[in-house]
Amino acid sequence: MRKETENVRVRGSGTQSVYAALRREILSMALEPGSPLDEVRLSERFKMSRTPIREALLRLAGEGLVTTLPNRNTIVATIDFASLPTYFEALTLMYRVTTRGAAGRKDAEIMRRVRARQQEFAEAVAARDAFAMIEANREFHVAIAELAGNPYYTAFFSRLLDEGRRILRLYYSTFDDRLPRQYVDEHEEMIAAIEAGDVARADRLAIDHAAQIVRQIQEYIARDLDRPVAIEIS
Repeated sequence: MRKETENVRVRGSGTQSVYAALRREILSMALEPGSPLDEVRLSERFKMSRTPIREALLRLAGEGLVTTLPNRNTIVATIDFASLPTYFEALTLMYRVTTRGAAGRKDAEIMRRVRARQQEFAEAVAARDAFAMIEANREFHVAIAELAGNPYYTAFFSRLLDEGRRILRLYYSTFDDRLPRQYVDEHEEMIAAIEAGDVARADRLAIDHAAQIVRQIQEYIARDLDRPVAIEIS
């Protein structure tokens, strides 16, 4: 029994290490959309059997980061630029709903988490660590959603933020990962509006925050990808 338990633990840790490594490479775009993920080659690379490799790929598929094709080959999921208008419409709505909701409630413990995530974001921006920026930005907005108090909104917003990680990576790349201080300041303004209970200002800040992301991504697509896409939000 002990040996079986140890084997499960080793396999579990192996799956986690493969998952974490591939996830970071996919989100950082080191593994580009459409890149093949061959189990045999990954097994050789990580010096593991194919079982933890397969389990790691299943986890990544659950997050929408990899896709299994009809021929059973696995690739890094492509980014559907044509769906960006509807994606950004939903994202903007959730920015507004959660930020407004947070401004209408008080919870000192969750507010401390919001500030802690903001500190992590500011440090990541200063370090020009795009992966850390993406992670901290996600946790910052999820903490605000938790403060708003509707678990359905939190779950949906978390999913949207997860799906948009690579879009956010493209966004940061438009600044060569030198994200201007104003984006840290925007988060600070959101915190101030929430703490002041200013629902109207929180709503306006959320709209503006989403709008500048949409604008920057639209310009990136038109300029660098030679694939102009009209991205509009209401």
